[in-house]
Amino acid sequence: MAPQLLLRASGLAVDLPGRAGVVRVVDEVSFDIPSATTVGLIGESGSGKTMTANALIGLLPDGASVSGSLSWRGEELLTATSSRRRELRGHEIAMIFQDPLAALNPTQTIGRQVGEILRRSGQSRSAVRERVIELLDRAGIPSAAEKLGSFPHEFSGGMRQRAVIAMALAGSPSLLLADEPTTALDVTVQARILRLLRSIQEDAGLSMLLVSHDLRVMAHVAHQVVVMYAGRVAERGATSDVLRRPAHPYTRALVDSVPAVRTKTALAHPLPGTPATPANRPTGCAFHPRCPLAQERCRSEQPSLREVAPRRWSACHFAEEVLDA
Repeated sequence: MAPQLLLRASGLAVDLPGRAGVVRVVDEVSFDIPSATTVGLIGESGSGKTMTANALIGLLPDGASVSGSLSWRGEELLTATSSRRRELRGHEIAMIFQDPLAALNPTQTIGRQVGEILRRSGQSRSAVRERVIELLDRAGIPSAAEKLGSFPHEFSGGMRQRAVIAMALAGSPSLLLADEPTTALDVTVQARILRLLRSIQEDAGLSMLLVSHDLRVMAHVAHQVVVMYAGRVAERGATSDVLRRPAHPYTRALVDSVPAVRTKTALAHPLPGTPATPANRPTGCAFHPRCPLAQERCRSEQPSLREVAPRRWSACHFAEEVLDA
């Protein structure tokens, strides 16, 4: 039985006002998030992955304009009322932010913050307390009952991120959006948080959109991956397929730059050149200045995202050649 489709982004675009005019920071982005599935958004800094995730939950800067289609269980969100969007946010869709210190209120206890959404639902004080302890325990916080009165500054970075994860789970969401959830943590703690997220996703049957610049993270956590470059989708498909046989030169360059995810024995090669951003996007294919396969067509004609193999999509004029390389 095929997984139920939770969220579909189709031709999603985000425009932001800039000094030189409007900048399209997310451009015609399309992907699906099925139930009980982790989808990864991967790309270098400035690729538009965080802005894409923020658009899904309606957390965009003032002046932002969103177009395209964004549906949740078949319901169009871009035309939904603000009250409906707020209803979804925190309940059916929850966010785990990159910086736990910024996500936590320094003047309130951890127990109070994790229990806020539960209190709003009208649960009794004892029921809220019991559920908060359960959530903190599930997030891997030891002696959870003793930590209810602790403040964020009394927690380590990893423990704060666990508290943020507990907050996200409080509304029993169907979809977690995790924006670089391990970036501010040391390597050992990163691995533990990633194992926790994968365990929660599998045990609860949640879906997760994981934003990261690290292919190694995607290889261990994501079922499907969406590769972004300069605000556009370069490639998407099952993670194992994309990493084993890239269908876009940018993806191949990313894989070749990270020995831990490569299947070949050749030495890793750093990705050359400066990443394009939505504000300085070249004409044609945005990757062409860095691409070893670039031809005149790439400089003048923007490639469309197309299915180049079963359940594999690439925005490259020569995707079939890249696949067969």
